[in-house]
Amino acid sequence: MISYFSELRYKEVIDIHTGRRLGYVCDAEFDEAEGRLISLITPGRAKFFGLLGREDDYILPWKCIVKLGGDIILVETEADQPRRHREKRKNILTKW
Repeated sequence: MISYFSELRYKEVIDIHTGRRLGYVCDAEFDEAEGRLISLITPGRAKFFGLLGREDDYILPWKCIVKLGGDIILVETEADQPRRHREKRKNILTKW
């Protein structure tokens, strides 16, 4: 099976221990020196229907990935799963 990186964005990430949906892949981290994928990143859950922003993003190291399927990615998350703070987007009107 040949897959492209762009196809990862359409795969849902699910934790195998809790069955919780972590969302879809939104970003990835690469090691340029070794040319390998380090981790996948999924966005945090929306707060109050997205009106109050989102929680911090999930960082899923490559060692946590159990299975890459055709439409889902199964992962084993840890209790102290690393998170990345989501930067607030600047409003267009505040630039001037």
